Amino acid sequence: MNTAQAKRVLEAALLCATQPVTVRDMRLLFDDALGADTLKVLLEELQLDWAERGLELVSVATGWRFQSRPELRIYLDKLNPEKPPKYTRAVMETLAIIAYRQPVTRGDMEDIRGVTINTQIIKQLEDRGWVEVIGHRESVGRPGLYATTRHFLDDLGLSSLDQLPLLTSVEGQAAVLASLNPPEEDATQASLSLEDAIEVAETVTAESLEKEEPPSIAQEIPDSAEGQHHD
Repeated sequence: MNTAQAKRVLEAALLCATQPVTVRDMRLLFDDALGADTLKVLLEELQLDWAERGLELVSVATGWRFQSRPELRIYLDKLNPEKPPKYTRAVMETLAIIAYRQPVTRGDMEDIRGVTINTQIIKQLEDRGWVEVIGHRESVGRPGLYATTRHFLDDLGLSSLDQLPLLTSVEGQAAVLASLNPPEEDATQASLSLEDAIEVAETVTAESLEKEEPPSIAQEIPDSAEGQHHD
């Protein structure tokens, strides 16, 4: 099989796949006749081939996939006007704490947020497949240590946590994650680009600093409301 044929096979497999395709699975397509280095070259060529098209080939945490370009989302949303459930500010800030400070215990999260975290918030994040317990801290009660999953990175279109922008405020971090969060049922349709998401986060942080007496998180989001979906 020549290079052109191999690239066609690879392209077809990626376009038809419902999940990201790993390099290991790509090698199975060719009975291990192509090595990882050769596949990387073919993937880079495919990225160039699709550079001016509506889809882009990207590397995420669990493999490679085609997805729509972020700037086209406003058009694609018209085909699916029903909006997915929105997560509360409390949920996104809890997710941001886990993502940026992992591994952390529930007590760590509560210390940072300054408010008790409803159990339903953690359950929402676990049910979505974004966080999981990876161990236990050797202290009283052996509390669970939470960290994000590879599925979380896939949904954000990232290949590693190193790609998360460096932001110090929890509000800014939560804004980035909310902006990058793709539609509930279609992770192959990108939302904002990482650059746009950072701009959103910087705006949120700036607006927060401009307030003379910013309300506390506990004031804005009563404990009874935490963990609920908002339309």
